[in-house]
Amino acid sequence: MSELKIDTRLWSSKARNLSPYVPGEQPQHDNLCKLNTNENPFPPSPKVGEAITKVLEQQADDLRLYPAPESDDLRAALAQLYDLGVNQVFVGNGSDEVLALVFASFFLKERPVLAPDISYSFYPVYAQTFGVDLIQIPLEEDFSIDPDAYRQPCSGIIIANPNAPTGLLLSLADIRKLAGEHSNSVIVIDEAYIDFAQVEAGSVDAQVSAVSLISDCDNILVTQTFSKSRSLAGLRVGMAFGNASLIEALTRMKNSFNSYPLDKLAQAGATASVLDTAYFEQTCQQVIDLRQSLTAELTALNYQVLPSHANFIFVRPKDGNASAVASALREQGIIVRHFDKPRINEYLRITVGTAEQNNRLIEALQALQKNAEAVTD
Repeated sequence: MSELKIDTRLWSSKARNLSPYVPGEQPQHDNLCKLNTNENPFPPSPKVGEAITKVLEQQADDLRLYPAPESDDLRAALAQLYDLGVNQVFVGNGSDEVLALVFASFFLKERPVLAPDISYSFYPVYAQTFGVDLIQIPLEEDFSIDPDAYRQPCSGIIIANPNAPTGLLLSLADIRKLAGEHSNSVIVIDEAYIDFAQVEAGSVDAQVSAVSLISDCDNILVTQTFSKSRSLAGLRVGMAFGNASLIEALTRMKNSFNSYPLDKLAQAGATASVLDTAYFEQTCQQVIDLRQSLTAELTALNYQVLPSHANFIFVRPKDGNASAVASALREQGIIVRHFDKPRINEYLRITVGTAEQNNRLIEALQALQKNAEAVTD
């Protein structure tokens, strides 16, 4: 079959010039060990399925009606969880939609938006889509973020925390510092992985989420997702927390784009997830424990492992041959993420899997190492 030729003559110049985000690969493969897209290795709370089933069995007729446009029950549950007012909570169709609305609501200004040069690769796509001038601030040599490097005029700052793909965590003190130095700019903290973060015992920061700062800093907006720690990547639910004025801006933008972003099933399932605190805490701790074990095992194989606060780890093989390692693992049905980009092309991002998946990965890497040593002997 000949390759389809795309006719762009009817496209807008915007559509023609876009460079879309490329999501992580979702291969279909028997006995696949999928460690490339940071999905949670554990299923969602059983109460999620119960809530969705209840809607289908007892309220199926209601599916002919539009869902609650502002997802009132879900926002109320999130507000109670974080001790916020409902008017400080926004929800959307995945954090990607929420972040797109953030760019449209706060960054369409004369001044640029600042972001790390190594971070979530959707940020440059949003900037291009909305015509926002994005300045990427280089990470330090150890991949950390230096808040002092952001001392320049801007309409806003967006930082993934923990950062992706590095997994490193920026302290609340540094986030508060950024907010204070840019009091007339919106500081967006993208906390997709925050529920897997830990601070050292006795740390000045008793908490890790910047949600704890929004009562003092009216220019901080925190985004989160149900895709990672709540195992609901397939449901598409994201949220934002901030002062009521910021949330109102997002709501206006949403209602100028899509008034009903979350369907009835998503609202019911996500609300049930929020209410099942015990299951959430249990699975988060399991992922953290597995991350620590995987870090130790990779370190024993002479991999350089960055200290991760996410449900993935960022590692460099001893010889820096990340691309070759990723290819060799793929031949065995193990998929990890390799970024062929400057500064990080010698690294792999590996999602924390189940104990069985992690063991399969380590055994494969041990075999690769033995084969390489045999060749050199």
